Amino acid sequence: MSRIVIFAAGSRGDVQPCVALGKALRRRGDEVRLVASARYAAMATAAGMELAPLTADPAEILESDAGQELLAGGRNPVRFLNGFRRILGPMAERLLAECSDACEGADLILGPTFCYLPMHLGEHLNVPWGLIHFQPSQPTSTFPHPFIPQARLLGGWGNRMSYLAVEQIAWQLSRPFINPWRTGALGLKRLPLRGGFPDGARPPRGGPVLACFSPVVVPRPKDWPSHVTMTGYWFLDNDEDDVENAWKPPTDLVDFLAAGPPPVYVGFGSMVPEDAEVTRLTVRAALRLAGVRGVVQGDPETSDEHVFAVQDVPHSWLFPRMAAVVHHGGAGTTAAGLRAGVPTIVCPFFGDQPYWGERIASLGAGPDPLPFRTLTAPLLASRLRRALEDEKITHRAAELGRRIRLENGTGRALQIIDSAIRATTA
Repeated sequence: MSRIVIFAAGSRGDVQPCVALGKALRRRGDEVRLVASARYAAMATAAGMELAPLTADPAEILESDAGQELLAGGRNPVRFLNGFRRILGPMAERLLAECSDACEGADLILGPTFCYLPMHLGEHLNVPWGLIHFQPSQPTSTFPHPFIPQARLLGGWGNRMSYLAVEQIAWQLSRPFINPWRTGALGLKRLPLRGGFPDGARPPRGGPVLACFSPVVVPRPKDWPSHVTMTGYWFLDNDEDDVENAWKPPTDLVDFLAAGPPPVYVGFGSMVPEDAEVTRLTVRAALRLAGVRGVVQGDPETSDEHVFAVQDVPHSWLFPRMAAVVHHGGAGTTAAGLRAGVPTIVCPFFGDQPYWGERIASLGAGPDPLPFRTLTAPLLASRLRRALEDEKITHRAAELGRRIRLENGTGRALQIIDSAIRATTA
């Protein structure tokens, strides 16, 4: 039995895959501690995991004025990361202390690349650490970093340099609070101005690098090193055998679905539109123009005969019952829509969301993405009609769904983690 700490300091789309991995680890007897916002306590508990709560809540941050300014950064990585630093800077010391406390007694520390928290804490505690990639973050000449798509204009060299650029921007913004933490609380040496993360760096002592997305969606670049494993997606499914904890759909939602043809889902996850009411009216107008029923993310009190509003319904249950899905393009929501085998329309806000929208269009599983800042009822209605009426799109989406459902991402991740742990105890 091993004690594994998993960092999931983000929105639900970042947390849920980590809970899926943790649940798989718990089932085979490992102790798992999840480091995430306190709002995910119920999810962690249901999966049999211990939660080490962080006092910063990503959803509350995004809903704040500063968060709205962050979202307005769009596809400009410098503006986005600088805004991220401005928001998190004042609370950095507290959050880093919480992260450090959460890792006491760990045999393995896993987490995303941002700030390389697993590296710092693994070095401090002298335990192996590994990385989780929710989107392509390993340098390659095949395509650019999702945050800098313009780099493709410079060819393979520009593609590879885009990853190093994002990494350096992130390091320069986090360095003012990471280095004092290293030299103070952790008793480690300062990292140099250029950072301590060389191109293609491999975690020491056999630590894993887990890319938790599907090779069906992102073909593996030939120049990725062998220590990077593309596992497939990590899905957290409703455990119907667990009668006490299994999610049960409300009767009125089941009745709505049965009352007509499959509707279209529209929701933007943790993204908070600046004017929620205008967005609500725009989405409903688009559904009317396209002549389809809808299930939308929102206040259930706003439901009517043609549109059913929901607040929190598992995508694994809902999406397969839809005719198409419209969302912001977060990695987790994108994965759920693709696995459901229905057409996807992405309305990206920022970050890696435009990348996933472009991937879906390139794969033929949906029309071109519609950036949220340009969202209008006629434009969304036009994309809905194409997604629903173009047989090439519907067939391609169904084919991708079948292939993704055959994968076992958490199972593959467990194999890699086992190999890493064996390597450190041999």
